[in-house]
Amino acid sequence: MTFAEPEGFRDAPRVVSRRTRTLAAAACVVLGLGLIGGAVTGSWLIGDAEGSGARDTYAVAGGLWHNVPVDELFPPTVEGQGAGPGGADRVWTRIAVAPDSGCADAFDPLLRQTLTPVGCQRLLRATYTDATQSYVTTVGLLFTTADATAMRSLETRFDKEGLAKRTDLMPRPYAAKGTVAAGFGDKQRASWTISVLTDAPVVVYAVSGWADGRTVDSPQSAQQATASGATTAPAQAGLGNEAQGLADRIERSLRKTAVTPPSEQPS
Repeated sequence: MTFAEPEGFRDAPRVVSRRTRTLAAAACVVLGLGLIGGAVTGSWLIGDAEGSGARDTYAVAGGLWHNVPVDELFPPTVEGQGAGPGGADRVWTRIAVAPDSGCADAFDPLLRQTLTPVGCQRLLRATYTDATQSYVTTVGLLFTTADATAMRSLETRFDKEGLAKRTDLMPRPYAAKGTVAAGFGDKQRASWTISVLTDAPVVVYAVSGWADGRTVDSPQSAQQATASGATTAPAQAGLGNEAQGLADRIERSLRKTAVTPPSEQPS
């Protein structure tokens, strides 16, 4: 005795096959888009300035100073999880934003001379204080006129010659009147960091000090002040962490904005 095949039995394998092929094709499309998106973002994050996507992002980053609201470049509040000494969390509050300007008065003469090869298109600065208002930190974004090759050359020089550690190459703070940073002048600089980006025409820096206006006889770079075993006053107070932590977060925000620029231009 034989039984007839149920209705639709012969078509079932073909239906399953079509559905399988459709799902597989869709998966390939999604995977492909993900790989493309990851490649574009990855080229920005690792500094590959040779691809067309990286070149586009480099150009976008160079125009952020006039295309992006100040609150995106310098958020009113910046959170720094694990940015303090021993991995402690930090929260910085913006207390002043300097008018965008040139670089003539923002750097000591030797640092200005060192940065001359990459030019100065615009300089943006903001000053922050920590949650206890014990410290003040000025963070700056120098938008240069240089191409990627010139930025790599400057970054290489900073690295080989240890320029980021030299006390005669400290950036100047922005002391805003009527704030806790009113007394934050050149003699109050305690720690600093300078980062020359190679995937954007930007130099990111930060300089920190005490909010009470005390002078500092022996400032120390953030790299040295955050090193294990550092015992200087800036290191013990965590001022290296203040400068490095805030500069890192502002740099990350810059990168994120360059990859995903705002849909509407500010007025």
